[in-house]
Amino acid sequence: MAIKNFVIGGFREEPEIFEAVRKVRLSGYKLHDVYAPYPVHGLDEAMGLRGTSIHTAGFVYGLLGTLTALCGMGFCTAISWQLDIDGKPHFPLAAFIPITFELTVLFSSVGMVITYCWLNQMMPGVKKHLFHPRQTDDLFVVVIELTGKTTAAEVKAFFESLGAIDIGEQRAEAGWWYGNFAAPEPYQQTDMPREATVG
Repeated sequence: MAIKNFVIGGFREEPEIFEAVRKVRLSGYKLHDVYAPYPVHGLDEAMGLRGTSIHTAGFVYGLLGTLTALCGMGFCTAISWQLDIDGKPHFPLAAFIPITFELTVLFSSVGMVITYCWLNQMMPGVKKHLFHPRQTDDLFVVVIELTGKTTAAEVKAFFESLGAIDIGEQRAEAGWWYGNFAAPEPYQQTDMPREATVG
């Protein structure tokens, strides 16, 4: 586990979050993450995140499914148990197309789902720290990780200049851990209330 210090800033409107993210990156602060109550188009680009490679993974999984089908059926009909049926070839590729197609789709779809869950750390039993109780309700939350070059007071003043309506400092787990959501986090210290009123 990695316990780190964070300063968070809450914003009401979507345009404000783009301006905040742009200024955070220009100021050189370490942007930990941005949380929004709904998907925001273009936010990943504003944060400087690279494009997804899930399509490449889908192609690799599909190719693996194709090879599995062809090699499996080819081994059974041409090597392991050769049958001479009316002079037909032992490796009838045209007859293998339906099963090959099905395994290609199966490997690709299941593989992409598993890869998506792994990349987004969405596995059974995985917990991540909730920085603000309203980040999934009506508040856009920007989280800055404190480093040796930044202080909490400096980052709080920075958020105030951006017009953040809710600013706080937290010391919490930066990654994820296994556990029950009903159980307390391994470590958490905050100057923000765990329950916030919608205002």
